[in-house]
Amino acid sequence: MFLMAIHRGIETTMRLLSVYCVPAGVALASVLVLMLWNSHFTGGGGQPLAFRAVADHDANFIPSAALRELAHSHPVDAYDTHLSEVPVWFAFHARDLGGIPDAVEFPSRHMVALRCWDVATLKMLGSATRGGAEGALADAKAGFSLSLPKTRGDVLCRAVFSGPAHLTLLQWPADRLALSTQQFHRQSGLLDGGMIVLSLFILVTAVINRQVLYLQFAGWLILNLRVAALSAGWDTQWLGQQVPVEWLLPSRALTMALYAIATLTLYMTLFGADLLRTRFAPLLRVVQWLVLALLPCAIWLPYGGFLPVMWIIVAGSLSLMILGLVSVMLRSQSHVAMWFAASFTVTFLSSLTEVFAAALGVRELLGVANSVTAALTSSMLAALAVAEQMRVETEKRLEAQDKLQHAYEAMPVGLFTLDMYGHFLSANPAMLKMLDVVDIIPGRTAWKQFFAESFWITLHEQVHMQSDAEMQVVSRDGNRCFMVSATLAHGRIEAVMQDVTEKVKATEQLRFMADNDALTKVYNRRGIEKVFEDAVQPLAGSKPLSLAYIDLDRFKLINDLFGHAAGDEVLKQVCERIEMMLGGGQKIGRVGGDEFVIVMPDTAVPLATLICRGIVDRIGGTPYRVGDKAFHVRSSVGLIEVAPGMPMKDAVSTADRACREAKDGHSDGLVVYERGSTAFQEREAELNLVERLAGPNATEGMFLEMQPIMSLNAPMESLNFEVLLRMRERDGRVSPAGPLIAAAEKSGRAGVIDRWVLNTTLGWIEDNVENLKNTRFVCMNLSGASLNDERFVQDTLEILSRYTHVASRLCMEITESVALHDLDNTRRFIDQVRNFGVKVALDDFGAGYTSFSYLKELPADVLKIDGNFIVNINAHPANVAIVEAIVNLAANLGMKTIAEWAEDAATIRTLAEIGVDYVQGFAIARSQPPEKLLAASSSASFIKAEDVLQLVRTLGAPANEPALPEYSPRWDRH
Repeated sequence: MFLMAIHRGIETTMRLLSVYCVPAGVALASVLVLMLWNSHFTGGGGQPLAFRAVADHDANFIPSAALRELAHSHPVDAYDTHLSEVPVWFAFHARDLGGIPDAVEFPSRHMVALRCWDVATLKMLGSATRGGAEGALADAKAGFSLSLPKTRGDVLCRAVFSGPAHLTLLQWPADRLALSTQQFHRQSGLLDGGMIVLSLFILVTAVINRQVLYLQFAGWLILNLRVAALSAGWDTQWLGQQVPVEWLLPSRALTMALYAIATLTLYMTLFGADLLRTRFAPLLRVVQWLVLALLPCAIWLPYGGFLPVMWIIVAGSLSLMILGLVSVMLRSQSHVAMWFAASFTVTFLSSLTEVFAAALGVRELLGVANSVTAALTSSMLAALAVAEQMRVETEKRLEAQDKLQHAYEAMPVGLFTLDMYGHFLSANPAMLKMLDVVDIIPGRTAWKQFFAESFWITLHEQVHMQSDAEMQVVSRDGNRCFMVSATLAHGRIEAVMQDVTEKVKATEQLRFMADNDALTKVYNRRGIEKVFEDAVQPLAGSKPLSLAYIDLDRFKLINDLFGHAAGDEVLKQVCERIEMMLGGGQKIGRVGGDEFVIVMPDTAVPLATLICRGIVDRIGGTPYRVGDKAFHVRSSVGLIEVAPGMPMKDAVSTADRACREAKDGHSDGLVVYERGSTAFQEREAELNLVERLAGPNATEGMFLEMQPIMSLNAPMESLNFEVLLRMRERDGRVSPAGPLIAAAEKSGRAGVIDRWVLNTTLGWIEDNVENLKNTRFVCMNLSGASLNDERFVQDTLEILSRYTHVASRLCMEITESVALHDLDNTRRFIDQVRNFGVKVALDDFGAGYTSFSYLKELPADVLKIDGNFIVNINAHPANVAIVEAIVNLAANLGMKTIAEWAEDAATIRTLAEIGVDYVQGFAIARSQPPEKLLAASSSASFIKAEDVLQLVRTLGAPANEPALPEYSPRWDRH
């Protein structure tokens, strides 16, 4: 124990020395060395020389001419070119340093060429360019140097500059100039090396961590180094290699442009999300465009032209960026943002100082800050920011790992990992609870211990075939159901499992409720439709299919007399009795309160008939007992043979028709429609009519006939009639319009027919108005479905507006039951059509139960008395009284009356005696072609029976027929 304590003490001491003492000692020693020790390269400073300078604007001076111009100038300590690239001539006199070899330094990084002459002899001392030097001239630091001859005298020089040159002259002892030059290159090397190492470190960090931000920062550091080198004048070399002369100026422009772009990009990467939510957002977008424009400017503009553009853009951009940075710092307390902000601030201030110094010639600013010190400082601050960023990310990563572990442990769903052999590698507590185990042994506890092997095979295949798998599994005891979602990752199966036992049960219950009746538990309408769709598929293979429709007779009485509870119990027992008669795939569905449908696949009609006969007998054979009560229930069944391709709705409709026929009591409760029966043919014909009405030629084959309506007041002087629709088939056969109209009303296409009849009738009247002088009105029957069709109403008004001059001849008949269905809608329609002079008649008047109470509400012009009161009127005195009451009521309301179905002379005589205005029926005439109406003078012209003709001759006089105003909204009351 003692030795172990000593060993732990030694380790602690070594850790303290390595982690704290050594770094602190190195830092302290470095500070002391910099403060107390002398530099090996300290060589003192050069002495400034005064000189005279003049610009050669025409570039045609020779040395002698230049000397004459210089004689008129005053000595200066410095000369600024202000971006001018014209040659500059200058002359100076070197001091005598006591016989020590000396030299004059021209420290201008913008000087590109230099020549010098001895003023006394005008002998050239040397020449130099950025590509090389000869004679007494040589490269020195950022500019050139001139080795002075032993014999002192004045020196004349000619220099060419590119950029904002600031010309000064320094006289050095030759050895001190050499030391200063060494120190210059040493500093540049140290800065190059340090910045490159830092950039490589950041680059490696970016690659390892896959961070684009670090990659951007590494590039920005390199460009920062080159900008500092340009400021210090050592950008003429890179990694110890001399930059070619022809590349020097273009590289400077490109460096500054790329540095501006990289700085702004890094700036937006770090702070753009915050800045774009501030008022600086629009300006920053403009700055991005402007900074990007520096790149083509650097390529195409000369260096002297590029610099002013760069200064303007950079000055404005840096100012805006500093304001934005201050805004971010005030909003955010992030240390990373603060270090980056400090780094950028140093760089921005240094760059801004360089710009102002170059543009304004205020060189004193460079003594405060320059790009060299700024590069070192900003790089150090940026390195601190990177370190802080790494620390923050490490803390976040550790925090995320803790959260992930906590979530893994606390997750309410099962999380687990399997190897490719089906062994558990890990499982969270929720998974262990689902498996009902305390723990697992990684690599040994197998999936097959808890679930069937078939589930493992399916899971293994799915993750290999499509990478992701989702499947439902059941525990080995079959009591629990789970949903597994798995994926293949790194050779392992990562999966999530949820207990969906209750959900599956609920889904099965919902599915049952969706397809089954809640009371009887047999199929509902939706469920039996699915059964039918499945059964109708094999019909193409000649397998029979039968369908029965069952309706319980007078079942409503049980609900009304004994309550719905008793009725519900009877329905359950009915379904039990029916199901006892079914076998195989035969299924029953409840489609109404007491209506059922039975689908019998693979069941021929003879067998289905026996089954349905048995169902009728079983339903009504024995009473149903509910408590102490017993009920007798009987049923009616319609059975059909389903044809291939027959839709469910058509099959049920046909079976319902058969069931209604069975209810009539003529077939002992069962009616069977076999394929090819009359009912099927009628249904097929109806479907064909519906299809025809839905096609583009819906009205093809339609034509009109006209049945005369005779006035009982002036039978020989009026020619009124009703238009009747007829249909001519393609084989020339004329068929009645009843089935067509019925099909149109069922399919919602009644408006198509009524629209055609209305347009055709008015067009015919217009074409033949000269031959219809005795015609007061033409009746047209209007379908109830059309009356409730808003589009048809609008079309009717449009058609009437096109035939306004003959519209007053039209009388629209509205069935009484339809008129009373929606009284407000009917009244509105009547008012609209009567504005065109159209008369309105209530058809089949007297057939309803509330006619008299609503008659005063409808502004009709005519009452067409229902034909059931007219047929055999003389055999039923009550009918005479009813018709007479209707006639008197109509007269009092200012309406005319028309009696339908007048079939003999005696009926016409009675109708005339009780005051009916008009009669219509076979006693007058059957429907006639339109051309016969044009050839007749009156409706009486069509009478054939002699007794009717004799009666008509005794009726009324011409004056008795009231003249109808052409646009009168009411019939004449006389």
